[in-house]
Amino acid sequence: MSTYLTPDICVIGAGSGGLSVAAAAAGFGVDVVLIEKGRMGGDCLNTGCVPSKALIAAAKRAHIMRSSARFGIKPCAPEVDFARVHDHIHGVIGAIAPNDSAARFTKLGVRVIAAAAAFIDAGTVAAGGELIRARRFVIATGSSATAPPIPGLDEVPFYTNANLFELKTLPEHLIIIGGGPVGMEMAQAFRRLGARVSVLEMFAPLGRDDPEMSAIVLERIRAEGVEIMGGINIHKVEKAGSGVKVTIEDNGKMSVIEGSHLLIAAGRKPNTGNLGLEKAGIKHDRRGIRVDKGLRSTNRRVYAIGDVTGHLQFTHVANYHAGIVIRAIVFRLPAKISGAAIPRVTYTDPELAHVGLTEEAARKAHGDIKVLRWPFAGNDRAITMHETSGLIKVTATRGGRILGATIAGPEAGEIIQPWVLAITSRMNIKAMANTIAPYPTLSEVNKRAAIRFYHDKMSNPWLGRLIRFLARFG
Repeated sequence: MSTYLTPDICVIGAGSGGLSVAAAAAGFGVDVVLIEKGRMGGDCLNTGCVPSKALIAAAKRAHIMRSSARFGIKPCAPEVDFARVHDHIHGVIGAIAPNDSAARFTKLGVRVIAAAAAFIDAGTVAAGGELIRARRFVIATGSSATAPPIPGLDEVPFYTNANLFELKTLPEHLIIIGGGPVGMEMAQAFRRLGARVSVLEMFAPLGRDDPEMSAIVLERIRAEGVEIMGGINIHKVEKAGSGVKVTIEDNGKMSVIEGSHLLIAAGRKPNTGNLGLEKAGIKHDRRGIRVDKGLRSTNRRVYAIGDVTGHLQFTHVANYHAGIVIRAIVFRLPAKISGAAIPRVTYTDPELAHVGLTEEAARKAHGDIKVLRWPFAGNDRAITMHETSGLIKVTATRGGRILGATIAGPEAGEIIQPWVLAITSRMNIKAMANTIAPYPTLSEVNKRAAIRFYHDKMSNPWLGRLIRFLARFG
C-alpha cells in the first residue's frame, strides 16, 4: 500500500450519479478521487438506457417502413441486418463514451482509480493499491439485474441487460420473463425488428402504472404481434435443443412455450457486495444502503446515491441525488430528497409517462378529486401524424392544485415535463390552462386537459344567465 490519499471527496462508482458528483465538485475546485472497477459511465451508458434506446430507435425505423401506407407511401418489409443493428448500438455508446471517460475526468482535475473499492474502516477505503481517507465519501455503485428463483434457470443460458446488447444475430423467438418497462420496451423493439416475442409476467404487465393508461400501450404492443401473458406462474425452465422451454400455469392450465433465446427482465439488486460496508458501520439490507432524507448513511462521513439506496432506479434520480449531495457536502446547505415530482417514462410506442399521484393514489390521499382527460384523437398534430392512440390524464384537487399526470401517447416523455414543473412548484391548474401552446403541437393536450377543469363551470346555468345579462349593455 502507498501513502494515504486525502481528497475532500471520494466517489465510489462512475455511473451517472457518481460522475455528476465528481464533475460538479471538481468544477468548484474541490479535490476529488473517483473509483470505478468496471466501465466508466456505468450501467446507463454501457448496458442500460443508452443501448436500449438505440435499439428502440432502430426498431422504430423498421416499423415506419412497414406502416407508411397511410401517408401515401408504399410500405415495404425491411431487411434487418442485425449485426449492423449491433454496430449502430455500440456506435451510439462510443459517441457518448468520451463524455464519461477517465481521460475527460482527469482533465477536470479528478483522480480516477480503475479498481474495486472497499472500506477497511469507518474512514478509509482501499482501491488499486491506494488508501483513501476523504472528508466525505459518496457511494454510487448502482444496481444489477437479478434472476428470479425459477427452477432450472441456473441450468440454461439467458440474457439480461448486461449482455443483451452483445447479440449480433436476431433471435428467432425471444421469451421475456418480466412485463415491466424494460420487458415491454424490449418486447416491442425485437418484434419490430422481426423476432417472434412472448412476454411472461407473474403479475399484471406494466402493473406499476395506471391500468387505464397502461392498457393503451399493451393493446398496441399486442396488435404488433407480441404475445403477452400476465398473471401466470412459471414452474420451470429447461433446455430445448439449442434453445429453451418454459413451463407455465395459466388459470390452472399447464402449457409449454419454446423459444430460441431467453431474456430475464424481472428486477434488480443494489451493488453492495464486497464494499466492506460492515467495517465502515454502514447499515444496509437487500434493498440497498440505508440513508436518511439527506442521503447520508449510518456512517456520518458516507453518503449514498442512486440505485444502491433502493430508491427509484432511474438515471435522472441518481443525478437528482447527486445535486442533493453536492449542496450538502460542498456548500453545507440543508438539502433533502422529495419523491413527489420524479417522472418516469416507459419508451414503448406509444410512450407512457407519469409524474406525481395516479388517480388511485390521489383518491386515497385527497378523497374528492377531479380527473381531467384529453385524447390524442382530439389533437391536430397527432392527427397529421396518424398517431392518435392514447390520452393525457391529470389529477387535481377540487381547488385546482395539480396532483399528478399520466400520458400514454406519442412523445409522452417530452410532453410530461410541464407537469413535473407544475407539481414541483405546487401550481394550480389555472397556470396550465392559461399557457399558450404553439399550434399545431402534441403539447396542446396539456392545455386541453387543464381547460377541462372548468367544464362544470362552463355548463353552469347561472353563468349563462350572467352572460346574457351582460350582453344587454352592448
